[in-house]
Amino acid sequence: MGWLNAVVQGLLLGGLYALFATGLSLMFGVMRIVNLAHGDLAVVASFLALAMVSGTGLPLWVVVVVTVPLFALLGYLTQRVLLQRSLGAGPLATLLVTFGLSIVLQNVLLEVFSADTRTLDGGSFATASFHLTESTSVGYLSLTTFLLACAALAGIQVFLSRTGLGRMLRASADDRETASLMGADSRHVYGIATAIAFATVALAGLMFAMRSSFDPSIGPSRLIFAFEAVVIGGLGSLWGTLLGGMVLGVAQSLSAQVDPALTLLAGHLIFLAVLAFRPQGLLAGRAA
Repeated sequence: MGWLNAVVQGLLLGGLYALFATGLSLMFGVMRIVNLAHGDLAVVASFLALAMVSGTGLPLWVVVVVTVPLFALLGYLTQRVLLQRSLGAGPLATLLVTFGLSIVLQNVLLEVFSADTRTLDGGSFATASFHLTESTSVGYLSLTTFLLACAALAGIQVFLSRTGLGRMLRASADDRETASLMGADSRHVYGIATAIAFATVALAGLMFAMRSSFDPSIGPSRLIFAFEAVVIGGLGSLWGTLLGGMVLGVAQSLSAQVDPALTLLAGHLIFLAVLAFRPQGLLAGRAA
Protein backbone atom coordinates (compact mmCIF):
# COMPACT_ATOMS: atom_id res chain seq x y z
CA MET A 1 0.00 0.00 0.00
CA GLY A 2 1.45 3.35 -1.07
CA TRP A 3 1.67 6.42 1.12
CA LEU A 4 -1.15 8.23 -0.69
CA ASN A 5 -3.39 5.21 -0.35
CA ALA A 6 -2.48 5.00 3.35
CA VAL A 7 -3.57 8.62 3.85
CA VAL A 8 -6.84 8.04 2.00
CA GLN A 9 -7.62 4.89 3.98
CA GLY A 10 -6.73 6.70 7.21
CA LEU A 11 -9.13 9.53 6.42
CA LEU A 12 -11.92 7.06 5.67
CA LEU A 13 -11.16 5.15 8.87
CA GLY A 14 -11.34 8.48 10.67
CA GLY A 15 -14.92 8.81 9.46
CA LEU A 16 -15.80 5.60 11.29
CA TYR A 17 -14.09 6.84 14.46
CA ALA A 18 -15.93 10.17 14.16
CA LEU A 19 -19.26 8.37 13.80
CA PHE A 20 -18.45 6.38 16.94
CA ALA A 21 -17.47 9.57 18.76
CA THR A 22 -20.42 11.77 17.73
CA GLY A 23 -22.78 10.54 20.43
CA LEU A 24 -20.04 10.59 23.05
CA SER A 25 -19.23 14.21 22.19
CA LEU A 26 -22.90 15.23 22.24
CA MET A 27 -23.62 13.65 25.62
CA PHE A 28 -20.57 15.24 27.17
CA GLY A 29 -21.27 18.62 25.61
CA VAL A 30 -24.89 18.69 26.75
CA MET A 31 -24.97 16.76 30.02
CA ARG A 32 -21.27 16.48 30.97
CA ILE A 33 -21.67 12.69 30.92
CA VAL A 34 -18.84 10.39 29.83
CA ASN A 35 -20.80 7.32 28.78
CA LEU A 36 -18.59 4.32 29.55
CA ALA A 37 -21.15 2.01 27.94
CA HIS A 38 -20.88 3.82 24.60
CA GLY A 39 -18.81 1.13 22.87
CA ASP A 40 -20.93 -1.68 24.27
CA LEU A 41 -24.07 -0.05 22.87
CA ALA A 42 -22.49 -0.20 19.40
CA VAL A 43 -21.86 -3.93 19.93
CA VAL A 44 -25.47 -4.43 21.07
CA ALA A 45 -26.66 -2.78 17.85
CA SER A 46 -24.41 -5.12 15.85
CA PHE A 47 -25.75 -8.24 17.54
CA LEU A 48 -29.34 -7.00 17.28
CA ALA A 49 -28.92 -6.43 13.54
CA LEU A 50 -27.32 -9.86 13.15
CA ALA A 51 -30.21 -11.51 14.99
CA MET A 52 -32.79 -9.66 12.88
CA VAL A 53 -31.08 -10.55 9.61
CA SER A 54 -30.70 -14.24 10.50
CA GLY A 55 -34.07 -14.54 12.25
CA THR A 56 -36.32 -12.67 9.84
CA GLY A 57 -34.44 -12.74 6.54
CA LEU A 58 -34.99 -9.00 6.07
CA PRO A 59 -32.55 -7.13 3.82
CA LEU A 60 -29.72 -5.47 5.66
CA TRP A 61 -30.78 -1.95 4.70
CA VAL A 62 -34.22 -2.57 6.25
CA VAL A 63 -32.56 -3.79 9.43
CA VAL A 64 -30.46 -0.63 9.56
CA VAL A 65 -33.56 1.54 9.10
CA VAL A 66 -35.29 -0.30 11.94
CA THR A 67 -32.33 -0.51 14.35
CA VAL A 68 -31.32 3.16 14.37
CA PRO A 69 -34.76 4.57 15.40
CA LEU A 70 -35.13 1.72 17.89
CA PHE A 71 -31.89 2.77 19.56
CA ALA A 72 -33.03 6.39 19.58
CA LEU A 73 -36.10 5.32 21.57
CA LEU A 74 -33.88 3.21 23.83
CA GLY A 75 -31.66 6.23 24.43
CA TYR A 76 -34.57 8.43 25.43
CA LEU A 77 -35.86 5.81 27.87
CA THR A 78 -32.37 5.18 29.28
CA GLN A 79 -31.94 8.87 30.01
CA ARG A 80 -35.34 9.28 31.66
CA VAL A 81 -35.24 6.05 33.68
CA LEU A 82 -31.55 5.52 34.48
CA LEU A 83 -29.26 8.49 33.82
CA GLN A 84 -31.52 11.32 34.98
CA ARG A 85 -31.47 10.01 38.54
CA SER A 86 -27.67 10.19 38.68
CA LEU A 87 -27.20 13.67 37.17
CA GLY A 88 -27.90 15.50 40.41
CA ALA A 89 -25.41 13.35 42.33
CA GLY A 90 -22.36 14.58 40.42
CA PRO A 91 -20.15 13.28 37.59
CA LEU A 92 -18.85 10.30 39.57
CA ALA A 93 -22.38 8.91 39.92
CA THR A 94 -22.95 8.99 36.15
CA LEU A 95 -19.59 7.32 35.56
CA LEU A 96 -20.53 4.51 37.92
CA VAL A 97 -23.96 4.12 36.35
CA THR A 98 -22.61 3.90 32.81
CA PHE A 99 -19.80 1.60 33.97
CA GLY A 100 -22.39 -0.69 35.52
CA LEU A 101 -24.45 -0.55 32.33
CA SER A 102 -21.35 -1.55 30.35
CA ILE A 103 -20.74 -4.59 32.55
CA VAL A 104 -24.39 -5.65 32.32
CA LEU A 105 -24.49 -5.33 28.53
CA GLN A 106 -21.30 -7.34 28.07
CA ASN A 107 -22.51 -10.15 30.29
CA VAL A 108 -25.95 -10.27 28.69
CA LEU A 109 -24.36 -10.51 25.25
CA LEU A 110 -22.05 -13.29 26.46
CA GLU A 111 -25.00 -15.19 27.89
CA VAL A 112 -27.16 -14.83 24.80
CA PHE A 113 -24.65 -15.00 21.94
CA SER A 114 -21.59 -16.66 23.60
CA ALA A 115 -18.04 -15.36 23.09
CA ASP A 116 -17.86 -16.37 19.42
CA THR A 117 -16.70 -13.78 16.92
CA ARG A 118 -19.32 -12.71 14.39
CA THR A 119 -19.59 -10.46 11.36
CA LEU A 120 -22.48 -8.76 9.59
CA ASP A 121 -22.59 -9.77 5.95
CA GLY A 122 -22.77 -6.63 3.85
CA GLY A 123 -22.54 -8.54 0.58
CA SER A 124 -20.81 -6.96 -2.39
CA PHE A 125 -21.35 -3.48 -0.92
CA ALA A 126 -18.90 -4.28 1.89
CA THR A 127 -16.16 -5.46 -0.47
CA ALA A 128 -16.64 -3.37 -3.63
CA SER A 129 -14.40 -0.38 -4.33
CA PHE A 130 -13.34 2.02 -7.05
CA HIS A 131 -9.89 3.31 -7.99
CA LEU A 132 -8.81 6.93 -7.63
CA THR A 133 -5.40 6.09 -9.07
CA GLU A 134 -3.66 2.86 -9.99
CA SER A 135 -2.49 2.40 -6.41
CA THR A 136 -5.32 4.12 -4.52
CA SER A 137 -8.73 2.52 -4.07
CA VAL A 138 -11.77 3.62 -2.09
CA GLY A 139 -14.24 1.12 -0.67
CA TYR A 140 -17.92 1.93 -1.03
CA LEU A 141 -18.57 0.96 2.59
CA SER A 142 -15.73 3.12 3.89
CA LEU A 143 -16.83 6.11 1.80
CA THR A 144 -20.45 5.67 2.87
CA THR A 145 -19.38 5.56 6.52
CA PHE A 146 -17.39 8.77 6.11
CA LEU A 147 -20.30 10.51 4.41
CA LEU A 148 -22.69 9.30 7.12
CA ALA A 149 -20.39 10.77 9.78
CA CYS A 150 -20.35 14.13 7.97
CA ALA A 151 -24.13 14.03 7.49
CA ALA A 152 -24.75 13.16 11.14
CA LEU A 153 -22.50 15.96 12.38
CA ALA A 154 -24.01 18.49 9.96
CA GLY A 155 -27.53 17.41 10.90
CA ILE A 156 -26.84 17.76 14.61
CA GLN A 157 -25.21 21.15 14.05
CA VAL A 158 -28.25 22.40 12.13
CA PHE A 159 -30.59 20.95 14.77
CA LEU A 160 -28.72 22.71 17.58
CA SER A 161 -28.52 26.08 15.83
CA ARG A 162 -31.71 26.32 13.76
CA THR A 163 -34.49 24.66 15.80
CA GLY A 164 -36.23 25.73 18.97
CA LEU A 165 -35.60 22.39 20.65
CA GLY A 166 -31.95 22.56 19.67
CA ARG A 167 -31.60 26.03 21.16
CA MET A 168 -33.25 24.80 24.35
CA LEU A 169 -30.77 21.95 24.41
CA ARG A 170 -27.85 24.37 24.12
CA ALA A 171 -29.35 26.61 26.80
CA SER A 172 -29.79 23.66 29.16
CA ALA A 173 -26.18 22.66 28.54
CA ASP A 174 -24.98 26.17 29.48
CA ASP A 175 -27.23 26.76 32.49
CA ARG A 176 -29.90 24.20 33.35
CA GLU A 177 -31.53 26.28 36.11
CA THR A 178 -31.92 29.40 33.98
CA ALA A 179 -33.19 27.38 31.03
CA SER A 180 -35.79 25.78 33.32
CA LEU A 181 -37.01 29.24 34.34
CA MET A 182 -37.52 30.00 30.65
CA GLY A 183 -39.71 26.92 30.22
CA ALA A 184 -37.21 24.29 29.13
CA ASP A 185 -37.87 20.78 30.46
CA SER A 186 -34.31 19.59 31.03
CA ARG A 187 -35.37 15.97 31.42
CA HIS A 188 -37.04 15.93 28.00
CA VAL A 189 -34.22 17.91 26.41
CA TYR A 190 -31.58 15.57 27.84
CA GLY A 191 -33.64 12.61 26.68
CA ILE A 192 -33.58 13.96 23.11
CA ALA A 193 -29.81 14.42 23.28
CA THR A 194 -29.34 10.86 24.52
CA ALA A 195 -31.68 9.55 21.81
CA ILE A 196 -29.52 11.20 19.14
CA ALA A 197 -26.36 9.84 20.76
CA PHE A 198 -27.74 6.28 20.86
CA ALA A 199 -28.90 6.50 17.24
CA THR A 200 -25.47 7.58 16.00
CA VAL A 201 -23.62 4.94 17.99
CA ALA A 202 -25.99 2.27 16.66
CA LEU A 203 -25.27 3.42 13.12
CA ALA A 204 -21.53 3.33 13.87
CA GLY A 205 -21.85 -0.17 15.28
CA LEU A 206 -23.61 -1.40 12.15
CA MET A 207 -21.02 0.15 9.83
CA PHE A 208 -18.22 -1.39 11.89
CA ALA A 209 -19.91 -4.80 11.95
CA MET A 210 -20.00 -4.84 8.14
CA ARG A 211 -16.28 -4.12 7.80
CA SER A 212 -14.85 -6.15 10.70
CA SER A 213 -15.62 -8.93 13.15
CA PHE A 214 -17.07 -8.28 16.60
CA ASP A 215 -17.72 -10.10 19.86
CA PRO A 216 -19.34 -9.19 23.20
CA SER A 217 -16.08 -7.95 24.74
CA ILE A 218 -14.99 -5.53 22.00
CA GLY A 219 -16.99 -2.55 23.26
CA PRO A 220 -14.29 -0.99 25.50
CA SER A 221 -11.82 -0.78 22.60
CA ARG A 222 -14.44 1.07 20.52
CA LEU A 223 -14.95 3.41 23.47
CA ILE A 224 -11.22 4.18 23.61
CA PHE A 225 -11.07 5.17 19.94
CA ALA A 226 -14.20 7.32 20.29
CA PHE A 227 -12.86 8.99 23.42
CA GLU A 228 -9.50 9.70 21.77
CA ALA A 229 -11.24 11.25 18.74
CA VAL A 230 -13.30 13.51 21.01
CA VAL A 231 -10.28 14.65 23.05
CA ILE A 232 -8.04 15.21 20.02
CA GLY A 233 -10.68 17.29 18.26
CA GLY A 234 -11.76 19.20 21.36
CA LEU A 235 -14.37 18.41 23.99
CA GLY A 236 -17.76 19.78 22.98
CA SER A 237 -16.75 20.53 19.37
CA LEU A 238 -18.78 18.50 16.88
CA TRP A 239 -16.57 19.23 13.87
CA GLY A 240 -13.57 18.76 16.12
CA THR A 241 -14.82 15.20 16.57
CA LEU A 242 -14.53 14.64 12.81
CA LEU A 243 -11.06 16.18 12.75
CA GLY A 244 -9.98 14.10 15.74
CA GLY A 245 -11.23 10.92 14.09
CA MET A 246 -9.36 11.70 10.87
CA VAL A 247 -6.14 12.53 12.75
CA LEU A 248 -6.42 9.26 14.65
CA GLY A 249 -7.20 7.25 11.51
CA VAL A 250 -4.35 8.76 9.47
CA ALA A 251 -1.88 8.22 12.32
CA GLN A 252 -2.82 4.55 12.53
CA SER A 253 -2.77 4.05 8.75
CA LEU A 254 0.61 5.73 8.23
CA SER A 255 2.19 3.85 11.12
CA ALA A 256 0.88 0.58 9.70
CA GLN A 257 2.69 1.48 6.48
CA VAL A 258 5.94 1.57 8.46
CA ASP A 259 5.27 -1.36 10.80
CA PRO A 260 1.86 -3.01 11.40
CA ALA A 261 2.80 -3.55 15.04
CA LEU A 262 2.76 0.24 15.55
CA THR A 263 -0.81 0.75 14.33
CA LEU A 264 -2.56 1.18 17.67
CA LEU A 265 0.45 2.65 19.46
CA ALA A 266 0.70 5.57 17.02
CA GLY A 267 -2.88 6.65 17.68
CA HIS A 268 -2.37 6.49 21.44
CA LEU A 269 0.82 8.55 21.15
CA ILE A 270 -1.03 11.25 19.17
CA PHE A 271 -3.68 11.26 21.90
CA LEU A 272 -1.06 11.70 24.62
CA ALA A 273 0.71 14.44 22.64
CA VAL A 274 -2.54 16.41 22.34
CA LEU A 275 -3.17 16.02 26.06
CA ALA A 276 0.36 17.23 26.81
CA PHE A 277 0.63 20.19 24.44
CA ARG A 278 -2.96 21.19 23.65
CA PRO A 279 -5.28 19.64 26.24
CA GLN A 280 -8.24 21.74 25.05
CA GLY A 281 -8.12 19.92 21.68
CA LEU A 282 -7.40 21.04 18.14
CA LEU A 283 -10.66 22.92 17.56
CA ALA A 284 -11.60 23.86 21.12
CA GLY A 285 -10.81 27.54 20.57
CA ARG A 286 -13.04 27.74 17.51
CA ALA A 287 -15.84 25.89 19.29
CA ALA A 288 -15.68 28.31 22.21
